[in-house]
Order: sequence, then C-alpha cells, then structure tokens
Amino acid sequence: MEIILKEDIIGLGYKNDIVNVKNGYGRNYLIPQGKGVIASNSAKKILAENLRQQAHKLAALKTEAEKKAEALNNVALEIVAKVAVTGHLYGSVNAATVAEELGKKGIEVDRKIITMRDIKKVGDYEATVHFHKEVEVKIPVKVIAENAPVAAPVAVEAAPAAEAVEEAQEEA
Repeated sequence: MEIILKEDIIGLGYKNDIVNVKNGYGRNYLIPQGKGVIASNSAKKILAENLRQQAHKLAALKTEAEKKAEALNNVALEIVAKVAVTGHLYGSVNAATVAEELGKKGIEVDRKIITMRDIKKVGDYEATVHFHKEVEVKIPVKVIAENAPVAAPVAVEAAPAAEAVEEAQEEA
C-alpha cells in the first residue's frame, strides 16, 4: 500500500515522502492517526503541486537544519554511568540520555530525532541526530564507569608509599 506521509516518522520516511507499507499498518495506524494518506493519482498530483509551491520554504528549513547541525559538528559526549563488576551498565544509555547531556552543554535537541541502539556496556558508540531529510549529524558517545579506577596516579602514589614501608621495616 502506497502512503503519502504527512509528518516525519523515524525509520519509515519524512514528510511528503511516498512510502510502501503493509496494508494493516497503513489502514490501522497511519491514516487514522493523520500521519499519512493513501497515495492515489489525485493525491500525488496535489503533492507535486504543493512541493513546487513550497520549494523556497523547504530550502529555508534545510538551511536552518544545517545551522543546527553545524553547532553539533565538534561535539563529543562522555556519559558517566554506574557499572557492575562484569562491565555491564545498571540500566542503559539511550536517546533520552544523549538529549539530556546535549541540554547540559546548552544544545537543545528533541530526543525523538536521535537514533541509536540502547547502550548496555562501557565503550565508544555513535548517536545520529536527524535534523532534516538531508541533514544528519553523527555524535560520538563515550560511556565511562562512574567508579572507574584511575591507573596512572594510583601507581605513582603507591610507589613512594611502598618505599616508605620498606625503609621502616629495615630500620626496625
């Protein structure tokens, strides 16, 4: 079943796209929710005319999305999370967490336009922010343990302490 989308649906398509969906999904969800209409010949002609008339508006939306994307170009996130001994997180890091971290940096992004897999382990990952049909930004996300031991300073401090203990034992 061909449907003309009336709004962006992540994973399916963007506004004014013509997509093929299963009959039940189109009839029972997209059309009743007002998220799409059946792509008949007359609806396709109306869509083409509307797109022709709105070309300058769409260009303005794209430039606005590019400005937002420019603000995220060199942004990298480090998210601190509680971690079990096995290296698995208590809970997970998801799109809402990434949106919250971006908000702390002063960049407001809706969590619904961020796509990523739920992160359940410590490591480096990537989140994609979809500002526009043609404008997407990939943000590196590093998940680190909340109680991770810092190796270098501990080793440096341990050496003088061990020498002091050895000297005390020699004097005794």
